[in-house]
Amino acid sequence: MRRPLIVANWKMNKTIDEALLYIGAFIAEILEEISVKGSVPARTWPEVVIAPPAPALAAVSAALTGTGILSGAQNIHWERKGAFTGEISGEMVKAAGGTYVILGHSERRTGWGESDEIVAKKTRAALDQGLLPIVCVGETLDEREAGTTQEKVSRQVRGGLALVSPEEAERLVIAYEPVWAIGTGREAQPKDAEEVSLLIRAVVDEIVGRGSGSKVRVLYGGSVTPENVGGFMARPSIDGTLVGGKSLDPAAFSSIIRETLRKKPLLKTED
Repeated sequence: MRRPLIVANWKMNKTIDEALLYIGAFIAEILEEISVKGSVPARTWPEVVIAPPAPALAAVSAALTGTGILSGAQNIHWERKGAFTGEISGEMVKAAGGTYVILGHSERRTGWGESDEIVAKKTRAALDQGLLPIVCVGETLDEREAGTTQEKVSRQVRGGLALVSPEEAERLVIAYEPVWAIGTGREAQPKDAEEVSLLIRAVVDEIVGRGSGSKVRVLYGGSVTPENVGGFMARPSIDGTLVGGKSLDPAAFSSIIRETLRKKPLLKTED
């Protein structure tokens, strides 16, 4: 059974002090919903990841210790070290307490020219350096209107998984982010996201085999809000969300988690 996953992508927002204030408020918001035994939530609970800007990662990771909530990075380089000014490696993220890393986000692909080949190399590096990749895929408005959504998303999924083994592919998370529905005022409908998530699973099955498409977790990430998340979470092929703007507000992000828990009570209580 696939565990629901909710990821907060803060993008280029929050200083270290602001991040720590957020974590305090966020934990207070969800305190009534979770009970903690050691570092594992004791009751049915989605997996929650917060991905702050790189300078705040170590502080956020430390502040989350003992809550069962994980941290992650928004990007890494594919090399472990070297003359790559301004970049960070997976090893650095791991040392700062990160567990996950977001790769191939639409903003990286369009703003920094990241190709499918680059995303594949970063995915390989993340796995080699002890991180769990969240590989982002999605089409633009022009591509959607031209009817090439399936072609674009299929190509990106194949690219992201090009350098991983079947066993590794099953551990990946794939986030579908319709670029045309992010900050544009246009909204994707749950049925749109469900169709693409089923496509993603079919492509994974085709290139990996072994029924891997049913094991990979697929997230939706297109202007997620407390008001619309329930519709997406009601779809059986969507396992969680990659949340941008609304993750910056601890009350709104907590509401998204609560709605996910209400729509996807998939886990048994952990002893």
